[in-house]
Amino acid sequence: MKYKLEWKYKLKGSEGIDFTSDWLNGELALQAGEELEGSGKAVDITFYDEAGTSWTIKEMKKLLAEIEEEPHDITMYFDGGFDKGANRAGLGAIVYYNQGKKKYRLRANQVVEEMDTNNEAEYAAFYFGLSLLEELGVRQLSCEFKGDSQVVLKQLEGDWPCYEETLNRWLDRIEHKIEQMGLYPKYLPIERKANKEADKLATQALEGKIIHSKMQII
Repeated sequence: MKYKLEWKYKLKGSEGIDFTSDWLNGELALQAGEELEGSGKAVDITFYDEAGTSWTIKEMKKLLAEIEEEPHDITMYFDGGFDKGANRAGLGAIVYYNQGKKKYRLRANQVVEEMDTNNEAEYAAFYFGLSLLEELGVRQLSCEFKGDSQVVLKQLEGDWPCYEETLNRWLDRIEHKIEQMGLYPKYLPIERKANKEADKLATQALEGKIIHSKMQII
């Protein structure tokens, strides 16, 4: 989850000037708030999360202490590989996240039968990635979703229309799952070369190499 600060800067002989920060991660936002408070020049310091909820400095400290042991700062990569001859797909997803002052990476893949197109495979890969987030217990958080499928990401964002019935069903499933988990999604298209890890997992799934591993990033 990202946070922004709003505060009033005290000026001698003036009612003060209102300021708003950029969106920041929780630790940086709290540090900025504490330094502003310590300067003696800022009043009415308030934090807002991406859902519009407001927090005081005291409340922010308590909030960050509570969520520190839960997965947060989530980024998910996804990719789908399609075997046209067999009408099946290899799904690959990687989740990067922080938990308890440590960074982790979860890698997994899966094979799905009875797929019709490469775009359907990409949607299935995205949904598979959501299942990994659910497995980690991710709830009520902002998450970045990265992939090289412009179709999936632009249609999920609502920028591109979807006319295919099969893909519309995947859209509905994904949107329902995101709503059910209380996620605040950010869809970020990336180049294929930046998505090599997810692509490799999808290929390995089609080759019969099933992977599900979690490791700490040093």
